[in-house]
Amino acid sequence: MSGNDVREASGTPAAAVAERLRITEIFHSIQGEADAIGWRTVFVRLTGCPLRCVWCDTEYSFYGGNWHAIDDILAEVASHGARHVCVTGGEPLAQKRCLILLRKLCDAGYEVSLETSGALDVSMVDPRVRKVMDLKAPDSGESQRNLWANLDHLLPHDQIKIVIASRADYEWARAMLAEHALTERCMVLFSPVHGAVEPRDLAEWIIADKLDVRFQLQLHKLLWNDAAGR
Repeated sequence: MSGNDVREASGTPAAAVAERLRITEIFHSIQGEADAIGWRTVFVRLTGCPLRCVWCDTEYSFYGGNWHAIDDILAEVASHGARHVCVTGGEPLAQKRCLILLRKLCDAGYEVSLETSGALDVSMVDPRVRKVMDLKAPDSGESQRNLWANLDHLLPHDQIKIVIASRADYEWARAMLAEHALTERCMVLFSPVHGAVEPRDLAEWIIADKLDVRFQLQLHKLLWNDAAGR
């Protein structure tokens, strides 16, 4: 049952829970990716994801979680006193009320980013939000789920992230740069899969091919490895 069915699992009428989201965790940490890397950030991790990427490092967010009123989420975010908020998952857009949360966070004056798989429609995301949208390379096992129409809804402050697990993934990503003129749309990030591609190798491929992309490592993995809530 989805988080937006007429009745929740408890049988409560939808009107009574219209502004609730199922949340895996809310935590205060350092942003480890994208253009806000290094900033103290509050992360709101929504539960659920329709994808099953081979290299996923947040499988614990696929199931479970607890229902939270959106106003309570805003209060928890405010308690940490950070300017940056990242809404992530799982796949946060799998819960349609995520759009309400994003809008309310923007209205409250936060710098808001959304980490999304690229498999679900981003056209209704508040334009003030910085979308960090994946394009899934073949070794993810989910490249057929890329919703290419999403590219037309990206704004200059958004980012495209391609996670690279092999030289074949890199070659695919390089081809997509040219085919879809990705760097003319917004910033493009290439990130190596932890333990699958040596970061130096990916950096040297980018340099050799003179690609206009931003190399990134996941800072949080360097600091805390794969610890949940960090």
